[in-house]
Amino acid sequence: MTGIPFPNIDPVLIHIGPLAIRWYALAYIAGLVLGWRYILGMIDTPKLWTGSAPITKLEIDDALLWAALGVILGGRIGYVFVYNFDYYSSHPAEIFTVWQGGMSFHGGAFGVLVALAIFARRRNIPMLTLMDLVSAAQPIGQFFGRIANFINSELWGRPTDMPWGVVFPNGGPMPRHPSQLYEAALEGIVLFLVLRLLTHRFKLLQRPGTIMGVFIMGYGVSRVIVEFFREPDVQVGYLYGGWLTMGMVLSIPMILIGALIVWKAPALSEWLSPRATAPKQPAAKRK
Repeated sequence: MTGIPFPNIDPVLIHIGPLAIRWYALAYIAGLVLGWRYILGMIDTPKLWTGSAPITKLEIDDALLWAALGVILGGRIGYVFVYNFDYYSSHPAEIFTVWQGGMSFHGGAFGVLVALAIFARRRNIPMLTLMDLVSAAQPIGQFFGRIANFINSELWGRPTDMPWGVVFPNGGPMPRHPSQLYEAALEGIVLFLVLRLLTHRFKLLQRPGTIMGVFIMGYGVSRVIVEFFREPDVQVGYLYGGWLTMGMVLSIPMILIGALIVWKAPALSEWLSPRATAPKQPAAKRK
């Protein structure tokens, strides 16, 4: 089992004095910027809506910052508390070294959900439609993020004798599944195409909540599949029987929750729809 040698890719793209620009950071920037542009394109496509889009481009511009903060804070906090709490409780200063890797998708997704829910309430805009738009674009970020995981030689897979096994520099001498690329394909390319079909062919942005539900469900299915090939974090290991991992435990509920959201989307849309505020009547003048 010789495997494919890991490509000699420096995790740092370029040094500018003391500043190091890393592929990992560029992946987040690319995901946010391209996802933002994709959302603006959907807003500008009248055939996807009944009439005009219920959210403006300006509101999406403002939501981008909220989404960025949500994914970074949520992703890091999720990783620290779920995957490596013992280490970071002993090295608290390293919690802030996000450029070294260590982000949880589940934490990032929850962070974005909370951030955008607050934003939608503050701006009195349709929360589910905003979530649908972000969900349709999210696979773009997933794709670039998993490619960055591969470049960083992290989150690699279990040993394999398949001809495409890769010998990672920090994964021992045996070839391993390039599980980061599996995730880039499933969570990124395949899920993007599925959601694109639903938004542009079946016009399901007109049924608020559906795209978000399919994304949550699709990510859960993709992640469970890849977990059978991905090596679990060494500090967590297998939770049961040499096959159950933390990624599975966190993803299986996503499948159920996503399916429930798709089923109950009309009721959720009615419940979460912005309530029009009646204009205040001028105070009656005293006689």
